[in-house]
Amino acid sequence: MKWFYKLERKFGRYAISNLMYYVIILYAVGFLLNVFAPGFYETYLSLSPSMILKGQVWRLVTFIIEPPDTSIIFIIFSLYLYYMIGSSLERTWGSFRFNVYFFMGMILHIIAAFLIYIIWGIDFPLNTYYLNMSLFLAFAATYPDMQLMLFFIIPIKIKWLAIIDAVYFGLTIVFGFLFTTLVNVAPALYVGLFNLGIMAHPLYATAALVSLLNFIVFFFMTRNVARYSPKEIKRKIVYTSKVKSASKGSRHKCAICGQTEANENLTFRYCSKCDGNYEYCQEHLYTHQHIKNDNEERES
Repeated sequence: MKWFYKLERKFGRYAISNLMYYVIILYAVGFLLNVFAPGFYETYLSLSPSMILKGQVWRLVTFIIEPPDTSIIFIIFSLYLYYMIGSSLERTWGSFRFNVYFFMGMILHIIAAFLIYIIWGIDFPLNTYYLNMSLFLAFAATYPDMQLMLFFIIPIKIKWLAIIDAVYFGLTIVFGFLFTTLVNVAPALYVGLFNLGIMAHPLYATAALVSLLNFIVFFFMTRNVARYSPKEIKRKIVYTSKVKSASKGSRHKCAICGQTEANENLTFRYCSKCDGNYEYCQEHLYTHQHIKNDNEERES
């Protein structure tokens, strides 16, 4: 959309370059806090609307330090994965677009947390899982054919993982809000959905909606999916490379031997007796046959 490009031109210089590098550092700090000071994050730093309303406004920012994984075995892999996702998106989109996407996700998380608190009166622990999932969906839309090693052994294209996640979130949203309007829902249905990893509750439905909303609004409302697709980017890179190669073409070339100024020992001159702009190196300037318009009359 035109208004977005105007914003980028006006405020693009203020974008944080390599944003995901700093986010990963914050995740690492959050992981260390969980290891050496268990409970500190939940007590003082998490996204708690009730505590924010009491004056702990720093929670609007500090909630972001919660790491994507709490396992010491998988944390390095998780940090590397999300750094790769974020840095790849920034290289493809540009710093400004990636900054807007990431911070818009943070703002939507804050809005969702307050909506849950206002409607249900619950301080729902809305963590960075859903923000990271919105990054993953954006990455999958940009690089759909990239392969990941599922469980470190099974190669799978990232678009299929994204489709599975989208279906999971969709079912979470549908059943989460649907069950609030139904009466006497069979407990077995709750258990069955839970066994499939689907939390049929409006709190989780709201959180899942946030994850998808950031992706949907940013991609489809700005209508820039094709522009930032890997195929389109590759096409532009190849085209730019060809243009640069053409512009850097040889300025001097001998009409006889084809040598150019790449050979620094050669000098080139135009022949005044040839009809047309024919250039020769010093070895062929006085030995070539002169070219005439009729292509038949030649002099030695």
